[in-house]
Amino acid sequence: MLEVRNLSVHHGRAQLLFDLSFSARAGEVLVLVGRNGAGKSTTLKAIMGLLPEVAGSVRFADNEICGRASHHIARLGLGYVPEERRIFTDLTVAENLEVGRLPVRAQVTDAPRWSVARVCELFPKLGEMLDRPGGQMSGGEQQMLTIARTLMGNPKAILLDEPSEGLAPIVVERIADSVKELKREGLCVILSEQNLNFARAIADRAVVIERGSVRYEGDFAALAADPALAAHYLAA
Repeated sequence: MLEVRNLSVHHGRAQLLFDLSFSARAGEVLVLVGRNGAGKSTTLKAIMGLLPEVAGSVRFADNEICGRASHHIARLGLGYVPEERRIFTDLTVAENLEVGRLPVRAQVTDAPRWSVARVCELFPKLGEMLDRPGGQMSGGEQQMLTIARTLMGNPKAILLDEPSEGLAPIVVERIADSVKELKREGLCVILSEQNLNFARAIADRAVVIERGSVRYEGDFAALAADPALAAHYLAA
């Protein structure tokens, strides 16, 4: 589904990522873990075409997307949920969802089909506030809306940047349930995360990033079960 090979990112004279390589399959949850500043969010932004100085290869659904504009990448069926959420605060929930709606496209015929009704099944709370302006929602409600708006584009894969950050435990549980449902739908889910309890609840595999380099790629349970690796990479 998505294959990253020798991905490097520069910002001026500074190098942020160093030849990252990993892959993710349809119907699995891959979690990028690492300490704050390790390069997790930079990796997702580079994949999505949001950074200017990127080298290497990123193949998504049999297309080379490294160096392509982010809107072209989105049209191929790769969704992105930014850490900052970026909802339209003056628009209602229903209007935010309509902004994310894209028509059925030949390029993504095998993607799940999402509608307002379906995203409200995934996040029932949104169905109760379709007329509420985004600026009057809590942080957790805004996170649900951001994910739902991305799903309205009918992605085949979705990138989530720190989806549990700053949320109450009950909301984190709801987000975890939604990620599991997306996996059941056959989506490829790649997320960056520092909340290890959240990661343990949803992850099939993990990629550990440290100082812009991949230190581990493999089964998350195996990583968590290895005392030395867990102490070094998964310490809170």
